[in-house]
Amino acid sequence: MLVWDNVRLHLTAWMKPFIAANPEWLTVFQLPAYAPDLNPTEGIWALVKCDLGNLAAADLGEITRAVKRRLKKIQYPPDLVDGCIATTGLSLDG
Repeated sequence: MLVWDNVRLHLTAWMKPFIAANPEWLTVFQLPAYAPDLNPTEGIWALVKCDLGNLAAADLGEITRAVKRRLKKIQYPPDLVDGCIATTGLSLDG
């Protein structure tokens, strides 16, 4: 499944042919370019940014490490990710 938010960055020359060539296993849900209420990824980034608001990083590497640490913390309590999915109205149930 691909939740495609139509950000210009995602509109690469090979994306549409790739989607067209793989309909047997790839389902695409197209969203507006910015739709935080429909995209569970936005909820994940909101959780990450919540912890980073007061970070006074010395360099990009420190920011990268902080983001990776926060993503790893979010990964393990399943209720956090499930909550981000639930707020969109999407479901993991068939």
